[in-house]
Amino acid sequence: MSDQDLLIPASQTDSVAIDARTRRGRLQMLLLLLACAAPVIASYFTYYVIKPAGGKTNFGVLVQPPQDANDAWFDVPLKGKWTLLIERSAGDCQLKNASCIEALFLMRQLRVAMGRESGRVQLLWVNSDGKPIDPEVAHAYDEKTAGFRVVNLPTDTKLKKEFQAWLDREGAGSQIQLIDPSPAKMMYFPVTNSSKEFGSIKKDLEKLLRLNHKGENLS
Repeated sequence: MSDQDLLIPASQTDSVAIDARTRRGRLQMLLLLLACAAPVIASYFTYYVIKPAGGKTNFGVLVQPPQDANDAWFDVPLKGKWTLLIERSAGDCQLKNASCIEALFLMRQLRVAMGRESGRVQLLWVNSDGKPIDPEVAHAYDEKTAGFRVVNLPTDTKLKKEFQAWLDREGAGSQIQLIDPSPAKMMYFPVTNSSKEFGSIKKDLEKLLRLNHKGENLS
């Protein structure tokens, strides 16, 4: 023992040793807790951040958290259905209006591209001005031929404001909105005429239909 050691009281030497053992013990306990909690942390991270098989999209914008939709907005039921919804005015949606026709065409082709699963997807066109639809457009995008159901905005002022606020949230008002069977908006897609982007949207929708059946009502 050195002369320096003799200058340190024995009680202080014991205290230093105890503190060191305490720190080691706490560190070991923390590492043990982390090891035990790792699977739980990983599962939460996977579900809420990575979102297994549903969180990564090819093209669509994932809505986090999903935004509840209200069946009372329209006569068409949203609950229990996968719904692609778009709002356009009949007055503007003429054959010469390429942007509107492209949106309707994209929705129709997406439903067709689902093949045997196409019956699980309904197409909803919200006619924002309530005017009669151009006969040629109506023929090409009717319920029997293309799977479209056309509804007007809610007549009730409160419901109309609720729907418009929901539609426009995150600046998504002009986009194609995807509503799950719960019903809630959980993704939206920009209108595109690119075949590559169409393929990416198709993959998003196929993935969702393949992995999610909960709450569906196919009757």
